[in-house]
Amino acid sequence: MIALFAQAADPGGSPFGGSLNMLFLVGIFFLIFYFMIMRPQQQQQRKHKSFIDGLKKGDEVVTSGGMVGRVAAVQGDVLSVEIAPNVKVRVLKSQVSGAYAPKETPAAPAAPAAEEPTKK
Repeated sequence: MIALFAQAADPGGSPFGGSLNMLFLVGIFFLIFYFMIMRPQQQQQRKHKSFIDGLKKGDEVVTSGGMVGRVAAVQGDVLSVEIAPNVKVRVLKSQVSGAYAPKETPAAPAAPAAEEPTKK
């Protein structure tokens, strides 16, 4: 019976080697999280903010709603965007997703020439 109590009293040891090692592991996970998620997001936000601050007349933009147009005027934090000839809408700068660069579609392949039927 005394041997049972002696075994129960000895906790053995932490599988991680103590609280200092556990703190070290938490620190490592935080650094991985910071460099994989937080830092790239901050860089992307800085890049977008500099783009928004640099908008000028003539830039082609895409809004967060998906409208594509050319900046006609900049008045503080509001843009006047021309989406069609003589059609302008007012858009907040914060609602501009980015610059618009149309993707070039490859030319359609030429249709094969109709073959003449062969006579037998």
